[in-house]
Amino acid sequence: MGKIILEIFLLVLGFALLVKGADFFVDGASGIAKKLKISTFIIGVTVVAVGTSAPELAVTVMDALSGSGELIVGNILGSNIINIFLILGVSAIICKLPVEKTTRFIDLPFLILSSALFVILGCFAGNGFLWWEGIILLALYAAFMVYNVVLAKKQSKVMLEEAPAAVTFDCAAASATEQNFLQKIKSGYENLLNKIWFLIIITVVGLAMVVGGAQLVVTSARFIATEVFKIPEEIVALTVVAFGTSLPELVTSVSAARKGDVGIATGNIIGSNIANLLLIGGVGALCTGASGLAFSTEGLVSGLVSLFAALLLFGSCWGKSKSVTRIAGVILLACLVAYYVFVFLNLFIFHIY
Repeated sequence: MGKIILEIFLLVLGFALLVKGADFFVDGASGIAKKLKISTFIIGVTVVAVGTSAPELAVTVMDALSGSGELIVGNILGSNIINIFLILGVSAIICKLPVEKTTRFIDLPFLILSSALFVILGCFAGNGFLWWEGIILLALYAAFMVYNVVLAKKQSKVMLEEAPAAVTFDCAAASATEQNFLQKIKSGYENLLNKIWFLIIITVVGLAMVVGGAQLVVTSARFIATEVFKIPEEIVALTVVAFGTSLPELVTSVSAARKGDVGIATGNIIGSNIANLLLIGGVGALCTGASGLAFSTEGLVSGLVSLFAALLLFGSCWGKSKSVTRIAGVILLACLVAYYVFVFLNLFIFHIY
């Protein structure tokens, strides 16, 4: 009983770290972008994306070094599906997400290409990834990062983007003393946001809180699901692990959308999905060594769904508004529900998963 209470406490603590860490992380990342005169999308697709993909990378390395590698492909593709269907779906409902021209013509097509290549390479050499295929994936990710660095240098010459709306505090029910105290904290925090050293600190601290919180949530939820409710390990892998490692992207993108930093919200998801496929997939293929990284039937199905999600996102931003609208967000969420209904039907009835 004591163990269960402890795990529930750690679960709640993990969610608290995720939410507050995301606030710090978004404030720091967007502030640094504006100080350096770089688009928030570039920051989102590089620094924020790699940072929020840390849980997937940690799961990949630990699983590969343990000699298993069975969770890697499912974790990568499951996270990518959740990132687009759930996270961008929720973010778009909160706030319409404008998509820049370079994103529509470069970043999203590159995501589609990466998704298709991941499936092709997985099926190419005996249904798995060999070490040289991992090198191909890592080389493509390096090229993608070089492109963004060059683009960031060009954008540093452009006017600064407007600052996002400040977070508001609901102090209506507080006393005058409490309002003054909260106002001093808010004012002091906003003044520090003008200092580059403070922006760097809250970015690092926020990232640590997000990643640490995600690990607590995944570990505790997995224990509660398997030990308390006796949920099968397959379901936990398809839901808890994939969703848990996507929590940093979820809280970061939703927090960014709530604050008006749509560049970070969209850049985080697109960049995270590319990082999952190329960086984490490449590292996983190299870490598994001569045995290779397994790519089974369920991996093929999930890979095709991940590719479909990228294509759907690409198609949703070509309307008159050039944005991912609230209607598109609802469609994305509906696709997530349909995908998991399919997964559970196969698991319980047809036993494909």
